[in-house]
Amino acid sequence: MNLKQYGLTDRFAALASMYEGLEAGRIASQEKGLYRVIAERRECLAEVSGKFRYHAQRAADYPAVGDFVMIEPGDCDRAVIHHVLNRKSQVVRRAAGESRQEQIVAANIDTLFLCMSLNHDYNLRRLERYLSIAWDSGATPVVVLTKSDLCNEIESKRSEIENIALGVDLLVTTAASQEGFEQILPYVTQGQTVALIGSSGVGKSTLINCLLGENRQNKKGLRKDDKGRHTTTRRELLLVPGGGTVIDTPGMRELGMWDSEEGVSHAFSDIEELELQCKFRNCTHTSEKGCAVCEALKDGRLSQARYQSYQKLKAEIAYAADSESYLAGKERKFKEIAKRNKANRIAAFSDHMRR
Repeated sequence: MNLKQYGLTDRFAALASMYEGLEAGRIASQEKGLYRVIAERRECLAEVSGKFRYHAQRAADYPAVGDFVMIEPGDCDRAVIHHVLNRKSQVVRRAAGESRQEQIVAANIDTLFLCMSLNHDYNLRRLERYLSIAWDSGATPVVVLTKSDLCNEIESKRSEIENIALGVDLLVTTAASQEGFEQILPYVTQGQTVALIGSSGVGKSTLINCLLGENRQNKKGLRKDDKGRHTTTRRELLLVPGGGTVIDTPGMRELGMWDSEEGVSHAFSDIEELELQCKFRNCTHTSEKGCAVCEALKDGRLSQARYQSYQKLKAEIAYAADSESYLAGKERKFKEIAKRNKANRIAAFSDHMRR
């Protein structure tokens, strides 16, 4: 296997050369603590070393699909992961549920396809969330609209998206006639990695099949309510014929924000430019005289829905930052308590021995 086809650039090769006695591989999939790794001469299952596990401080330190890792060389079908090479990009979200942890959706991506269907899944506010996370990831976002055959207002919706997806390529596709799929191919070239994110049933598997040139990913079509069915159950990196790789991801019920300040700033650059035009530096954008945001809301240049979406995402980021600080403080507190308890036990033992 040629790791250059799997995205091993000169940058990653240089990083890998720093670890003598180990060979590079790329994470293709993960399931219950086991990773499927593609190496130069083999494909194997691997798990992280005990030392790796001991030094990992958070879930994001562990390998994710798309990561380049260092494993022990050999020909056997099992290996041990000792290091994760520094990522050039990563799609991060807050873990689903009540967990206060970040989760790496995929790593080392060049282009991130943000998939949204033109039927019941169409949601501008969700797309703004995707764009914020995409810009923060370090990958280049591309909006892919699917199921255009189910929509009679394509041009109006295209215009709506162009107004919020500033400077982002927009592709329109349909599985009914394969229309528009050829637009995707130029993004997947030798050594490039693309990933797809979107809700369940928007047609990501259909796009994957287009790239692979085969019916690799199962499709289940539409339900009676015109919504797609969930088909992908895990993240997986696949080799595209002719070079390049694609990462498929399951439909995500939640896509919570995690420290995506720069991404939000990029996705809502129009609002942040307005804020800079306010008369007062500490403007709250509520009722101040000379507030450029309020004026834009009043004359219709900025929609109330978009501004509320911006405020909501900023609030989520602030919450995530507070959560991280809370957990870090809690960890420090318990370490201090453990240190004091250890010192007290040593002192008590010393007193006992002196007696």
